[in-house]
Amino acid sequence: MSNLDVSILFFLQLAVILGACRFVGWLALRVGQPQVVGEMIAGVVLGPSLFGLLAPDWHAQLFPKASMTVLFCISQVGLALYMFIVGTEFRTELFLTRIRSAVTVSVAGMVAPFVLGAAIALWLIRHPGLFGEKMSAPEAALFLGAAMCITAFPMLARIIHERGLAGTPLGTLALAAGAIDDAAAWCILALVLGSFGGSWMVAIKAIGGGAVYAVVMLTLGRRWLRVLGEMTERHRGVTMPMLSFTLGLVMVASWWTDYIGIYAVFGAFILGVAMPRGRFVEEIQRRLEPMVVVFLLPLFFTYSGLNTRLDMVNSPFLWFVALVVLVAATAGKGLACWAAARWHGEDNRTAMAVGTLMNARGLMELIILNIGLQHGLIKPTLFSIMVVMAIVTTLVASPVFEWVYGREARRSGQLGRVGPVDLV
Repeated sequence: MSNLDVSILFFLQLAVILGACRFVGWLALRVGQPQVVGEMIAGVVLGPSLFGLLAPDWHAQLFPKASMTVLFCISQVGLALYMFIVGTEFRTELFLTRIRSAVTVSVAGMVAPFVLGAAIALWLIRHPGLFGEKMSAPEAALFLGAAMCITAFPMLARIIHERGLAGTPLGTLALAAGAIDDAAAWCILALVLGSFGGSWMVAIKAIGGGAVYAVVMLTLGRRWLRVLGEMTERHRGVTMPMLSFTLGLVMVASWWTDYIGIYAVFGAFILGVAMPRGRFVEEIQRRLEPMVVVFLLPLFFTYSGLNTRLDMVNSPFLWFVALVVLVAATAGKGLACWAAARWHGEDNRTAMAVGTLMNARGLMELIILNIGLQHGLIKPTLFSIMVVMAIVTTLVASPVFEWVYGREARRSGQLGRVGPVDLV
């Protein structure tokens, strides 16, 4: 296909994606699921698992391989902008008051599922067709452990936002623990890729570069960015040059963390955290959020869905493996986070809510699995098994959270009936 053909087709792809995501998202809301869960399911529905299975010719015409690069690039822009917005809502003062709890919950939520994932990998590597031929047992254990212990940081942020928990102690604790969780998981992935590729510079660049970036942005960067808040007050609003400059900063931050190997979302998120609070952030959110949430973010779910093949799980043994993975991932993450929160003095209801929220894996799980598939670490069959786990853990997060926390919180006035994104 020529560039012109791809660009023409892209408009039709956008129309189908937006329509499917809004419709399935609406159905999700009707059954008590967040809009974001519906969008995740819509992405899988549009992929080869359903649309491609029922109408393979139409699917091939609508989503040819030549168009995937464009879809991927724009989906990454939407994801980065969304995480920047999430960062602007992050309340550092609440995080600092709960940093010990957040670190403890994060470590517990990593260690337990990581150990279980590593043990499952050592079992599965003896079965051909699941891991790449060149994968060693330690590499397989590290990769599957990282994939099992990851939390869907953007997904967690979206659920917290939709449930009206942004800025609350519970929301901040869960978001902070999820951020630490995922940063560590990406460092583990960097170690796997470094070992698999024969170059430890991959891991050194990711871990060292990420640490330097975070420290600089949250100290010197935060001080330099205050000028944006001062200019906003002086001009009585965010001007177009200021908006353009801010978007440019988001792109540079995303490029840097992508370049060093810990993924674009962390660069954008940390930049958002460093932004000056007040009128500047409020106007940035008002201008960017509707377009990002409604238009750009669904593209990422669709791109991930196009790489998902649930029909690959086609034997009793593979479904048994999927069940083992699901139970290990859910129990390991949920129970460990609950126990850690209780140990730090959280009441049982809050501790259960933290464990439930941390169990949502959808978005980041799909990212890490796609990286593993692209680098030959895993085969499509294991990829599909892990996608099943990602979908189920994300699906159950919202109703279980409602059961353990939401109803009582609404009675006491701690939680709104409808989150802000539900209305978009």
